[in-house]
Amino acid sequence: MEGRNDIITRINEKYASMSKGQKAIAAYLAEHYEQAAFMTAARLGETLSISESTVVRFAAALGYKGYPQMQEAVAELLKGRIHRAERVQKAYENNSQSEVLTSVLTSDMEKIRHTIDHLDPAAFDTAVDLILNARTVYILGVRSCEPLAEFLSFYLHMIRDGVTQIKTSSPSEIFEQMLRVGAQDCVIGISFPRYSVRTLKAMEFANDRSAKIITITDSVHSPMNLYSSCNLLARSDMVSIVDSLVAPLSVINALVVALCLKRPDQLKRDLEELERAWRDYQVYQKDEIDFINESMFDLPFLDKKG
Repeated sequence: MEGRNDIITRINEKYASMSKGQKAIAAYLAEHYEQAAFMTAARLGETLSISESTVVRFAAALGYKGYPQMQEAVAELLKGRIHRAERVQKAYENNSQSEVLTSVLTSDMEKIRHTIDHLDPAAFDTAVDLILNARTVYILGVRSCEPLAEFLSFYLHMIRDGVTQIKTSSPSEIFEQMLRVGAQDCVIGISFPRYSVRTLKAMEFANDRSAKIITITDSVHSPMNLYSSCNLLARSDMVSIVDSLVAPLSVINALVVALCLKRPDQLKRDLEELERAWRDYQVYQKDEIDFINESMFDLPFLDKKG
């Protein structure tokens, strides 16, 4: 059973004090536990170009008696994922589709309510200021969090210059895209269980470069908080075969609206310029989306100064 003592939790708790070799093992286990569950210590070391003894010491550092016990813990990750999906399927198998709809939407509503009750307003205000004042805003979310990063990046581009979404399939590409990150920049890391070690490494790198760091994650126990002083917490649990990310998306929506409130005049000018570009270069035809009209600028938040 998954819990506070599973291997990922142990990795999260020890990550900050790990050596480079140990962090490489941690990253591989978190990202590829399906394969690691069937690897010997020697094979895992060979895959990562490190010694077998380093792998064995890593297991001991996490509190296991030896590599075989750690391997069993890795296998439990795989079993836990399968069993959890089976439990969800069993819970819904006798429900009609409309009952499934109601149940999932109700669960998502509860997550949003939990997020409202637990998100720190001061952290939210700080995040808005950091995003507005940064030279460059870097946004990173991988796997299921990548659509959240894409969504935030899309709207930040409409509010300010200097927005970079880090898109990567390997850890090395992260550092290539963040090569110039520094103290004047802001990095937004988005990660939920199972937390991405790739994202965690990026947060560590940004912290070493003195960048301002914002995390969007699920709890105070998240390892994403290790390198951030501005943590936006949004509830996320598995309610179906996939993880619910409705609450994190709502937090991102709130960020975008708050940022618009800070720069209403600039946003209006940018949208008008964009409409002119669409019209002048005939981006849209008559059978497609309507042009922006004046009623859009009657929204209450665009009349406020900030």
